[in-house]
Amino acid sequence: MDEWQKAVMREAFGGSSASEEEEEAITEDEARGGSGDRSKRLAPIWEPVVEIRGLWLCRDFLSPQQQSRLLSALLREGWLGEGSNNQAMRFGNLPCWATELCNSVRDAVVLAEEAAAGGRLLPPDILWRQPLFDQFIANVYQPVEGICAHVDLMRFEDGIAIVSLESSCVMHFSNVEHEEGREDAEEEDEERGKVGKVPVYLPPGSLVLLSGDARYSWKHEINREPGSQFWEGKELNQKQRTSITLRKLCPVD
Repeated sequence: MDEWQKAVMREAFGGSSASEEEEEAITEDEARGGSGDRSKRLAPIWEPVVEIRGLWLCRDFLSPQQQSRLLSALLREGWLGEGSNNQAMRFGNLPCWATELCNSVRDAVVLAEEAAAGGRLLPPDILWRQPLFDQFIANVYQPVEGICAHVDLMRFEDGIAIVSLESSCVMHFSNVEHEEGREDAEEEDEERGKVGKVPVYLPPGSLVLLSGDARYSWKHEINREPGSQFWEGKELNQKQRTSITLRKLCPVD
């Protein structure tokens, strides 16, 4: 069990027995190829969204067990509840589990870049900044609730991570210039070979990274109204979805 998992376990359930930790450590170790040595673990599988520069997806960032512990840690804080209390936001002094989640994002990127022999998921100035993220927002969405098309506020630096939990969904990306252009922009884009909306499937436990063009030049949205969520020809069964977005505030002059 890695350090962020231990922190989540402590936050969610308190301490656990040595035998339970050893048993789970063996299971996790076997799943990653056996040794427990970080250098020998399998790198997480990252997929570039080829239409959008700077957009990367890791579908299996969190196992079902890790997702459950993360949700438990989040709910343990008492910020989220029934009714209108469906959003929590923290700046600066993040709770232990959130800090470890940020570290886990960095580890996943580093492992993948090492395995790819020099491939870049994040520019070095983002990957190695300290801290990587110092703000998070957690949102709970009911089955028909989504997010309108938007670019994250400029008060945040480049490099944004989004973790999806509970329900799968399709996030659509649309080019800002396309959206703000003339009514015939779509036809012009087709002639020039440009891309309009790009769908990205987000299963539970997935992680999305946005940097560069993906962060600044593309809006992202999730429409979860009935009849709007399809992937590979099948309509997705929409349930409650929780997302955790990690960002870094711009320095104040």
